[in-house]
Amino acid sequence: MHGYDEDKARVIARLRRIEGQVRAITQMVEDDKYCIDILTQISASNSALKSVALLLLDDHLNHCVRQASVQGGEVADEKLAEASAAIARLVKS
Repeated sequence: MHGYDEDKARVIARLRRIEGQVRAITQMVEDDKYCIDILTQISASNSALKSVALLLLDDHLNHCVRQASVQGGEVADEKLAEASAAIARLVKS
């Protein structure tokens, strides 16, 4: 069981909405829309993806990392390192 199981439907709905946004951006380029308008939509899509990433990260921390911390030892160390690396990737993007 993954940490996002309870939020799976919400995650999928958000990702499908983002997919629609990206298709709309492609259409904007095909229709020769104004560059700034396209960049605005790209920024909105990036923000929406980050929102989904934060939801997944929160679920991971509250499920996987919490469960590993109860087990302790190497399992806990691995999950904490994994979460830390994921946070670093999100901060860099």
